[in-house]
Amino acid sequence: MKTKLARALHRSLRIKTVRTVLSATLAAALAATLASSAIEASAATPAPLGIAFVYLGNPGDAGWTYAHEQGVKEVEAKYGDKIKVTRVENVPESADSERVFRDLASKGNKIVVGSSFGFQDFELKVAKDFPDTVFEHATGYKKAANFATYDVRTYQSAYLAGLVAGYTSKTNTLGFVGSVPVPEVVRNINAFTMGARSVNPKIHVKVVWINSWFDPGREKQAAETLIGQGADVLIQNTDSTATMQTAEQKKVHAFGWDSDMKKFGPNAQLGACVSNWGVYYTHLVDQVMSGTWNNSPVWWGLKEKAIDLADINTSAVSPAAQKALSQKRDDIVAGKFDPFAGPIADQTGAVKVAAGKSLSDAELSRLNWFVEGVDGSLPK
Repeated sequence: MKTKLARALHRSLRIKTVRTVLSATLAAALAATLASSAIEASAATPAPLGIAFVYLGNPGDAGWTYAHEQGVKEVEAKYGDKIKVTRVENVPESADSERVFRDLASKGNKIVVGSSFGFQDFELKVAKDFPDTVFEHATGYKKAANFATYDVRTYQSAYLAGLVAGYTSKTNTLGFVGSVPVPEVVRNINAFTMGARSVNPKIHVKVVWINSWFDPGREKQAAETLIGQGADVLIQNTDSTATMQTAEQKKVHAFGWDSDMKKFGPNAQLGACVSNWGVYYTHLVDQVMSGTWNNSPVWWGLKEKAIDLADINTSAVSPAAQKALSQKRDDIVAGKFDPFAGPIADQTGAVKVAAGKSLSDAELSRLNWFVEGVDGSLPK
């Protein structure tokens, strides 16, 4: 009896052992299959492309950083989970920005974008240490193997705004809130002035500098000063809505800058010089993904739909001005008109651009003189 019982127990243990071995073998095989499948899935679905954007301010609901943020959102909407976007806000244009750029590159972002002029030298320094990363810089002029610049031709929309202002002004005095006296801003002041004087030669443009891209308090003070000097239409090359808000309070007109600012000046705004950065940002990602990126500077305008004078206030802008605006916009897009085509005289009356000639992009990038009609001088 004991022998039979022992044999039965031994047989039962052998069966359990076989079952255990089989289960372990099947589990191992299943695990190997799953691991192989995971590797194949990983190979079939590459990691998202890392893109980092460095902002001078915060997006808020209007202005320069807001316009860039709208462009970034266009990129996210188009590429979905194929990309991973990182944003860093409120980064000063100082040596501290170098740390931010270096951190973003070291974390594996394949595209790093600096969206403000003052980042240029700090970003370029970091780019030299990360040759496999694409660095892009807004509004700059320097270049390296993996460092390129991009910009929009804001002077085209500034010229159109000047045309509208020339029709609208009753005092023949326009005001410009200037940020930093670099060629980009000088171009916009000149274009605005030439646009206005093309329809009203009596126009003069006064400029107040705040020596900052973003300082709402000083922007407000500058706008108030210009209004005190007789300006009844204002424009800015600064980043906040303070100029528009001041124009609304003082019952004069103004133009939104970088984005539509109508909500801050529903009665004041004549139109908005808007920048559509999404057009370029989607192009940039397309190039990097397809392996066709190069470091050639990009400068797009009305033709590429990168900028425009939008949301015209038809109750404040005369039909004649609207008609002239539409025609001039079409002429710029078609290449029939260039705001910086001669003859152009400077403040002294000396001809700087002869009839039949136009300033080249290189000359526009170095522009350091005011056209006839601008009051005041460039800071030393």
